[in-house]
Amino acid sequence: MRRILTVSAPRDADSDGNSRIASAPRQVWRDVTPTWAPERSLLKMARIKVMTHQHHANSSRVRARRSDVPLANPPPGTRLASIRDHLESMGAPRFRYSQVVTAMRRGEPDTFESIHELPADLRRSLTERFGPRLLPIVPVSCRSAEQVEKVIFESDPGTRFETVLSRYRAGWSSICVSSQAGCGLGCTFCATGATGLARNLTADEIYAQVMHPRWRQQGEGLPDSVAFMGMGEALANPHVFDALTLLSDSGFGDISPRRITVSTVGFAPNLQTLTKEHPQVTITLSVHSPFSEERARLIPLERRFPLGDSLTILDEHAAVARRKIYLAYLLIAGVNDTQDHMHRLARIVGARSRPELFHVSVIRYNQAVGADPAFHAPSSPQVNRFVGGLRALGVHATRRRQFGSSIDAACGQLHARYVASTASGDSDVDQRPAASAEHRLLRVLPPDRQESRPAAPECGRRAESHR
Repeated sequence: MRRILTVSAPRDADSDGNSRIASAPRQVWRDVTPTWAPERSLLKMARIKVMTHQHHANSSRVRARRSDVPLANPPPGTRLASIRDHLESMGAPRFRYSQVVTAMRRGEPDTFESIHELPADLRRSLTERFGPRLLPIVPVSCRSAEQVEKVIFESDPGTRFETVLSRYRAGWSSICVSSQAGCGLGCTFCATGATGLARNLTADEIYAQVMHPRWRQQGEGLPDSVAFMGMGEALANPHVFDALTLLSDSGFGDISPRRITVSTVGFAPNLQTLTKEHPQVTITLSVHSPFSEERARLIPLERRFPLGDSLTILDEHAAVARRKIYLAYLLIAGVNDTQDHMHRLARIVGARSRPELFHVSVIRYNQAVGADPAFHAPSSPQVNRFVGGLRALGVHATRRRQFGSSIDAACGQLHARYVASTASGDSDVDQRPAASAEHRLLRVLPPDRQESRPAAPECGRRAESHR
């Protein structure tokens, strides 16, 4: 016998989240004989088959619509913008640029020639214009410890910077990127500050640290979170804002701004800009001492931009964006670990308009090459007591877990071989004089990259263990 089957149409959701019918129910003729159970099963299978076909048709239309959405324009002056302009000058259709960006995100091809989706003439033209490599940086050295991998990248000859990837037992990863080659602020506890400033990194060089195929050699995806806690003062480099745009924009990095952390010692003017242009990015302010004179000895920028200036900016940001603010506190034995420090820090947090949104992250000092030799790490019980004391005073506080100190990969230890290190055992050290003059803080040198140089040999075996 023939019977009409009324097949329910798939349900969709409107802009308010309410369920609605996406289209009218379909009536389909089917030959069925509902006399015993096997035939009822066939009837059910027929209904499922029709609904499945409709579902796949809808999914295909959704994918088609998404493929029609063009990429956002890359920030002007970036390498990605130059690649787009070059393809347009070659008369290539717009989707060719999307294929290049997709290849970068996929992390499989290392060179333009390896993007097989592109015609041979475009691959050849891109290679002639930008050099063989898809990204403007190459790894020159790598070291691994349990749960941590540190890579030294190079862009133009002599410009080196370090990137650290941490893997957690929970199954996610976090990458710590550098914003400058060296640093000009001269913080007395930091190895990077002892190297002086070579130059600011470009937005492309920062973006490339996250997208580099190096991190996906074992089939892993992009890092789950990004922290601007590597070499350099992030907010002293204006290119960081374009890098944040690339990392968070759909199609380029597509990383949620809430999973990006920018750390600063208090470069107040650009901190204000950060809160306005990227309000959802997580911010960490390095405090290290609640007393101005002492903080100035640790962080010389305190004399130019006092801690209070940054706290005022973050106070307003917390009230408007309602985002948690992190205050980093590097605990140094016999320097900033007293009860007076603890109580003064608690009063500073308590004076905020939204003190519940300020969280103190206490970091145990790491021995760093080039840092003040009088500085020493406190014992683990001392750190725990300091954290416990802050909590007793009503402050949200935790101790930051650290890994990689054995390979100079922990907080304050990055130096990219610009200074000698007994921990790393590096022999090819490039000694550079410290250059902390304030007029260099906003200096932006034009990149002069040599893209055609060969890649570095494969780094050593990666650590297999996870946090």
